[in-house]
Amino acid sequence: MQRQGLCQRGRACVHDRRARRVDRFFGSHPGLADEYLDHPYFEVRAIAARYCTLFRLPALMDDPEPEVRAQVALRLPPARIGRLAEDPDRRVRVAATSRLAGKALVAMLRDPDYYVRLIAVRRLPPDVLPLAAGDPEPEVRRWAARRMPPERLGVLLGDQDPLVRLEVAERLPPARLHLLADDPDMRVRFAVVQRAPADLLGRFGRDAERLVREAAAERRAELEEEG
Repeated sequence: MQRQGLCQRGRACVHDRRARRVDRFFGSHPGLADEYLDHPYFEVRAIAARYCTLFRLPALMDDPEPEVRAQVALRLPPARIGRLAEDPDRRVRVAATSRLAGKALVAMLRDPDYYVRLIAVRRLPPDVLPLAAGDPEPEVRRWAARRMPPERLGVLLGDQDPLVRLEVAERLPPARLHLLADDPDMRVRFAVVQRAPADLLGRFGRDAERLVREAAAERRAELEEEG
């Protein structure tokens, strides 16, 4: 292949051990990718799958290596990757979740792997995110709290994780902040004070935490100036 001027040793070659150089090779010669889809090394097959013609991809759904199947999930039209959403390897399901939409994406909220569910929560329409309020992983619920419509945040008011409630306190409509005014975590109460309307601030004058009391006084002064 070097004789044909296709391989550049040390920079771009399909026989190189470094994936970056193999990728450079196929980037320069994408028309050759189809010829390497049955290569004995999965790294070469996976990179070739990034550049091969689309009609060759379905056959790779049965490749024994997840890296290859993940490339298929990233390139085939979303309507054709439903089977990969149930792949036994999380890497393939993560790739599929990054492409799915509609009911197929909602279904990924039931995936056993938290990172797959996290990708789904980051991509789903905000109106659907209350469905993730009961997720067992706090990070998934925190992302749901960051993205769901503020008026729907009530489903997370009683979340057991204070960082989830903190996300809620930072986005809940001001008229409903009184629902978190007595939160046991001072970080949540502090966040409430930062956005509290004037008629709620009096409840923090005797707060057990000095920082919360001081923040309430500053917020009151700020509202009076805006006045």
